[in-house]
Amino acid sequence: FNIVAIPSGVYRYLREGRMAWPLTWVVIVGTLPGVFIGAFLRIHYLPDPKTFKLFAGFVLLYIGLRLAYDLWRPRPETKALEAKFNERVAALKEASQSRVAAGLPPEAVVRTLKFTPTRIAYEFYGEVFEFPTWGIFTLSFIVGVVGGTYGIGGGAIIAPFFVAVFGLPVYTVAGAALMGTFITSVAGVAFYMLIAPWYPHQAVSPDWLLGLLFGLGGMGGMYLGARAQKFVPAKLIKGLLVIILLYLAVTYIGGYFR
Repeated sequence: FNIVAIPSGVYRYLREGRMAWPLTWVVIVGTLPGVFIGAFLRIHYLPDPKTFKLFAGFVLLYIGLRLAYDLWRPRPETKALEAKFNERVAALKEASQSRVAAGLPPEAVVRTLKFTPTRIAYEFYGEVFEFPTWGIFTLSFIVGVVGGTYGIGGGAIIAPFFVAVFGLPVYTVAGAALMGTFITSVAGVAFYMLIAPWYPHQAVSPDWLLGLLFGLGGMGGMYLGARAQKFVPAKLIKGLLVIILLYLAVTYIGGYFR
């Protein structure tokens, strides 16, 4: 699914200058080793996903509650960014009276300010966001292990973490999460195909037909989502994330005890 669907979304973020490359590279470097470790754990120790769902449920519950708190008491830089971003979108819509031109003005792209082994900083639409490199790397590694174990890309987990824990704007984290998920998905699929002959009694090899069918639908959805994201208020995006995360958390935790 990820290999087929994600490139369309990545293309939009690249075209609009909203790809935070330092964040993207740390995500890739962190998740890749985690994917291989996760694949090994799945085959040898965790063939049943029931226990994982309980763990994932509590993780999603935590993220959902953190996002809800962020909605209730937003950080100053996030609040200022969202206000300026929404004002600019409204002005563009009013000026065009029809279709807003693809891409954003120069001040609404990601500019890297610092990229060191200890700190990352970038500017987006006049606001500066700085965070620890090793914090992103550690989170990415953990998500890579989880993704490699249970065959999920990890973007749906890591992007809300970036917003809720590190306070990064939703307009800049999606591209990095998608690119990281795409690279690690390619690596994960290749690894599972490579080891499949040694585990003939387990469903290790990818189902290409099913993945293609899912991916074709996801391709259109990701392109449209990435294209429309900049016109959707950040509060609405976060609110939808809170609802989805809390619903999944309750479903996973409840399913464990059934």
